[in-house]
Amino acid sequence: MHIVLLEPLGISEERLDALASGLTAQGHTFRAYDSFTTDVEELKERSRGAHILMIANHPLPEEVIRATETLRFISVAFVGIDHVGTEACRERGISVSNTGGYCDDAVAELAVGLTLDCLRSISRGNDRVQKGGGSAGLQGHELAGRTVGIVGTGAIGCRTAEIFKAFRCRLIGYSRTERPEAEALGIAYRSLDELMEEADIISVHTPLTPETRGLIGRRQIGLMKRGAILINTARGPVVDTMALAEALREGRICAGTDVFEADPPLPAGHPLLGAPHLVCTPHVGFNTRESIDRRAGMAFENVQAWLNGDPVRVML
Repeated sequence: MHIVLLEPLGISEERLDALASGLTAQGHTFRAYDSFTTDVEELKERSRGAHILMIANHPLPEEVIRATETLRFISVAFVGIDHVGTEACRERGISVSNTGGYCDDAVAELAVGLTLDCLRSISRGNDRVQKGGGSAGLQGHELAGRTVGIVGTGAIGCRTAEIFKAFRCRLIGYSRTERPEAEALGIAYRSLDELMEEADIISVHTPLTPETRGLIGRRQIGLMKRGAILINTARGPVVDTMALAEALREGRICAGTDVFEADPPLPAGHPLLGAPHLVCTPHVGFNTRESIDRRAGMAFENVQAWLNGDPVRVML
């Protein structure tokens, strides 16, 4: 089999060689590209003759998949596969595996970190000190005793809830599927509207699907308590950006977000640029040294498992 890694995985050349050696020792060929491209024609050229493609979080359009006649399997070094042309995969019977679970701790920890920044003005305090100022107006709030609403109680949502629980928070949740492991953590399920009304902190952990796009819209944000905090480390379009910006500028809520419609830098005039009561990070929730190394290992495990006829983490 010819295996092609279309973009870097963020690991050292030595680590990549070590991971690939297990495949080449079995007689498979492996080629890795050290840069990413979104040019469709370049992607077609890179994919030519590949039986297996490996990618991270850059798009693999349907046109490329349809043009790669030999393609049989795609290993995605990412949790979501919404950047893959899945319709073409279905047409061709191409299997797709992801690396779900590689960044559970990383994303959960950032969600809690953004919450603490909103409550204790950590970023503002740093800015104040650096500019020669003091503590006036920076009195914060404690996390202990707050009601935290987890929207999406999958693996990352549950890990986030577990950390909030350590801060002695009360947990409620909303999800299409009510999970026993979430209830075992002490999460009491609510309808989405009930959660939006009741929670002091709302942490979003749903994948982006047609059903979840705009899930937290103007009406849902309008249900939030004055001074409540909305944290989004999932996908930008799950939350209505305009409605969020309006609520922030009106001073009704606070927010922390790591995700947007497209990754930063944000275009001039973006509604969240300059918005008050907001802490932002540029889509780094998944990105720790530990998680990136973990996902690379899982991406190669996917390939080996598929070659062995026992595929794992199958999404399609």
